[in-house]
Amino acid sequence: MSESIFTEDGTIRPAALIAAYRSGMFPMALSRHGEIGWFSPDPRGVLPLDEFHIPHGLKRALKKEPFEIRIDTAFGEVMDGCADRTSTWISPEIKASYVRLFELGYGHSVECWRDSELCGGLYGIAIGGVFFGESMFSRKTDASKIALVALIDRMKVNGFRLLDTQWSTPHLAQFGCREMPRHEYLRQLNAALLVNPEFSNQ
Repeated sequence: MSESIFTEDGTIRPAALIAAYRSGMFPMALSRHGEIGWFSPDPRGVLPLDEFHIPHGLKRALKKEPFEIRIDTAFGEVMDGCADRTSTWISPEIKASYVRLFELGYGHSVECWRDSELCGGLYGIAIGGVFFGESMFSRKTDASKIALVALIDRMKVNGFRLLDTQWSTPHLAQFGCREMPRHEYLRQLNAALLVNPEFSNQ
């Protein structure tokens, strides 16, 4: 990646960031105030929408409706929640870059609220029929999991094709996340980019 993709304040230019996602790459800060690296994992983590599984314990929690789900009302706060850990790849430059994408309509957050308190959520980037999941966090039990359920529901209703999780983890595997060879991921990515659903039309 050329340095020309960065602005003078160290943030990533929106066009460069979108082009990277469309080609199967994404950035992560290698330190809180350091170099930004670019990644294209092989294998790639994906969560097939038609294979999404809700664990029994979470089904019980969902019936209680413990949170109010909001969309795109606190994008920056969700990023802050995701970055609030001992080690994080969400540097100030990364946050500013993604907030700019949010302002342009590409960034989205799914939030769990209770009594005017942000209890958890997730954020990512929507381009074409792909949602590129970036990170999630919880301050209350099951908040990030319930945000994921809400994300999947929205993607299915609105005609999205692919949920990119970057890597597969044991936590995501319980929902049906699996690894896919990069060449197959790129094939599905290119197909999903051809459709153009709206993320925020519910």
